[in-house]
Amino acid sequence: MKAAVVPELGAKLEIRDLPVPEPGPGQVLVRMQASGVCHTDIHAANGDWPVKPNPPFVPGHEGVGTVEKLGPGAGLHAPGERVAIAWLGSACGHCAYCVSGWETLCESQQNSGYSVDGAYAEYAVADDRFVVTVPDGVSSMDAAPLTCAGVTTFKAVKVSRLAPGETAVVFGIGGLGHLALQYARIAGARVIAVDLEDEKLDLAIELGADQVVNARRKDPVEAIGKLGGADVAIALATSSKAFDQAFGSLRRGGRLVCVALPADGRIELPIFDTVLGGKSVIGSIVGTRKDLADVFALHAAGRTRIIAEPRRLEDVNSCFDEVLSGKVPARLVFRF
Repeated sequence: MKAAVVPELGAKLEIRDLPVPEPGPGQVLVRMQASGVCHTDIHAANGDWPVKPNPPFVPGHEGVGTVEKLGPGAGLHAPGERVAIAWLGSACGHCAYCVSGWETLCESQQNSGYSVDGAYAEYAVADDRFVVTVPDGVSSMDAAPLTCAGVTTFKAVKVSRLAPGETAVVFGIGGLGHLALQYARIAGARVIAVDLEDEKLDLAIELGADQVVNARRKDPVEAIGKLGGADVAIALATSSKAFDQAFGSLRRGGRLVCVALPADGRIELPIFDTVLGGKSVIGSIVGTRKDLADVFALHAAGRTRIIAEPRRLEDVNSCFDEVLSGKVPARLVFRF
């Protein structure tokens, strides 16, 4: 099979011909149809974060394809069923986090395309318990971005406790941001979009943003303050400065939801303003299997729209360059 491999951290990916993997106990073999390109894949390939993957490995955690073969003991999904391979490759299932609905915090979790090989390949093995069925009303091209960008921003809006009539500000209108603003609108919020590129802000307006701010030309803190401030700010741009601006945009009682992971990410909080203003800072990491099923159901019902462009796996390195340039409208998706 053809696969994109990280040979060593910081190196260009290589397209290699690898044996088709055999599913082990409790695993399924999935023949890939589509695999989205997430900024996390670039961080993984570069070894940007404190916990680093071990090369060589295959990235990818927005994989969608059909079950080809069952390993011993697997039976939750049938051959021919279309499933999604998400960031949460597996969790222990019995720790306090897993049994309380927070499996994404499990300390024994494995992550697709990071600690285990992922979906940048024609075939991938995955835990039968943790792949999620893709409904017939969702195309594979759309399901791929929903498997990470969708479920991540859906969960961010959930944990923000965003209420109808409140104001949400989305910092960074890209693969995640174009979905975050849609979920905020579904929650009944007034939505302000912030980005550096007019093309991204035009897309935000097309998707229903009530106001937009170009942070290259205006101070977003000042601009959002004039609009009444934010009840919720969702930080999706991989820039520490954007996180500071997101916090600064909050009105009293506001909640900052941290999602993006800048390689050198730090945020300084003014304690006086945080305490007297009753402000909160919330970390949000992807979503559960149930969250992903809900994301698929919303999309199948026509409530969300995916902006994505198809690419070939052979062009993986140029795709990474596209993402880093900030010019990609929303998501790139490998089609097999």
